[in-house]
Amino acid sequence: MNEIFGMLYGYAIDYGIRLIGAVVVLIVGRFVAVKLTNLFRMFMEKRKWDITLSKFLGDLVYIGLIILVVIAALGTLGVETSSFVAILGAMTLAVGFALKDQLSNFGAGALILMFRPFEVGHFIEAGGVSGVVEEIGIFNTKMKTGDNRLIYLPNSSILGGSITNYSAKDTRRIDLVIGVSYEDDLQKVKQELWNILNGDKRILKEPQPTIAVSELADSSVNLVVRPWVRSSDYWPTYFDLLEKIKTRFDEVGISIPYPQMDVHLKKS
Repeated sequence: MNEIFGMLYGYAIDYGIRLIGAVVVLIVGRFVAVKLTNLFRMFMEKRKWDITLSKFLGDLVYIGLIILVVIAALGTLGVETSSFVAILGAMTLAVGFALKDQLSNFGAGALILMFRPFEVGHFIEAGGVSGVVEEIGIFNTKMKTGDNRLIYLPNSSILGGSITNYSAKDTRRIDLVIGVSYEDDLQKVKQELWNILNGDKRILKEPQPTIAVSELADSSVNLVVRPWVRSSDYWPTYFDLLEKIKTRFDEVGISIPYPQMDVHLKKS
């Protein structure tokens, strides 16, 4: 009887010490996990990362550290953790394969939020879609098109191709090609174009606009007209210039020819 009691007492002491050790590991491990997570969040704040991304990554780091602490506590209790780690790894791998598309979108979203190729309110062209960015999420980006449609674009499709950000710069250049007849006086044409540009207050003085002959085409002499405007004035100025040029050319007798072909008949 004494031997059984002594054996039980030994087991109790042994497991009691292990249990105390496991509790200490849990308490200290949780404290360290919180401190490391806070340090990581401070690092992200100093780098001015997106708040949503910072919170998500901070929670992810904390969960990962807590899992390690729990495994360490189980090991202190004497539980065989190698099989547990193997099962956890297999589960992680299975979840990764099942959610590979979402993980790809998450990775792309994290890169977008870190490197900021565009911001909310910018007009961009990406993933085959053009529109104003309304929200940048972890997995997708919400965009509003010119005809007021909302499109949720997966982040991987955005980062997988080229991104054109029309709002990144304060100014943009309007590129127009204006064709006139070979019979028209080029100096007169240029002067009328300069008058139109100088009469529009939205057109910037610096950089200076460009008006030059760009091509002697089959049916017309083509001139490039390249004024600079603020990005917010781009489309209104673009449309107004086309109308003003057509109206002014009609008033002063400058023709804008349409494609034509001269056919010469030869009698045999």
